[in-house]
Amino acid sequence: MRLNPPRNVSFRSSPWTALCLAAALVGCGAPINEATEVTGQSSDALVSSNGLTVNGLTVNGLTVNGLTVNGLTVNGLTVNGLSTNAFQTWFHQDPATAEMVMRYVVRCSMAAGMTLTYQSPSTGKSYLWDGSLGLAPGWAGGQPATVAEQQVVSACLAAHANKYGVHVNISVLGRDAVGGTMPYSTDELSTYNEKEACFFGNLFTGEGTFAANDGAYLDYDESTVRTCGLSSWSDTTACTPMKHVGACRYYCTLDATRTYYTRCTYNGVNYRPITTRMLSQDIYRCGDGVCQLTEKCGGSNTADSCAADCGPCK
Repeated sequence: MRLNPPRNVSFRSSPWTALCLAAALVGCGAPINEATEVTGQSSDALVSSNGLTVNGLTVNGLTVNGLTVNGLTVNGLTVNGLSTNAFQTWFHQDPATAEMVMRYVVRCSMAAGMTLTYQSPSTGKSYLWDGSLGLAPGWAGGQPATVAEQQVVSACLAAHANKYGVHVNISVLGRDAVGGTMPYSTDELSTYNEKEACFFGNLFTGEGTFAANDGAYLDYDESTVRTCGLSSWSDTTACTPMKHVGACRYYCTLDATRTYYTRCTYNGVNYRPITTRMLSQDIYRCGDGVCQLTEKCGGSNTADSCAADCGPCK
């Protein structure tokens, strides 16, 4: 049976000549199987802004307040789903935020070379979103989203969120929903040499999203725009509604190479996580001579009161 997209939604893909996302988001999936690993199923990701070509590298900037998928709960990325009243109502309540969410949903879910376009029936404005990481191949291929796909897309969205909405380069590691390892290189690991965090959860079912430190907690004089993942002991509520739950090692299982986490268990639920690494230069220290976005004026040497970089408060 051939599915023809409605007038206001179109879908292009490459290398495929035709592709329809014709299934609802909800669906049942098999539990995570640690014995299954198919290397290299996920597509290449973005090229870094400094020219380093890395397969698992992407750029984050999704704001925490935009971390919602209410408009996708029932129909998701389907040809007919984007034409429903529910999706259109959600999208047009706050088009800027909804467009941002869709940009990252498509980036996480669909493979590089695939695009999803949407034209607003009320304004006529067209939107185009590019695929990148290919974490939900079944969903992108027209099948109902499995639990694993819901989880890994949720984890990917959480990994791209930060408190400040600032774009910084990160390395994204893990497995896609069918067990394929996201490709990475030794250069990527050495360049993005700071272990950051693991992210997991399920936004689509209302279970929420969770973050935990993979690297050491920030020192009293350190800060980063990536504080949702790499937190300090005193800043575990900085990214509400995302919940920071401590350290990855308490909840998660490493892969055989000890590079990324393959499963995280929280409140009795097994999740498929995303693991991130970052550049050491994106961890700031009070006293380095620059008043960073994450630092404030004051009379001490902490990020919230950094006299050396931001001066005294007036």
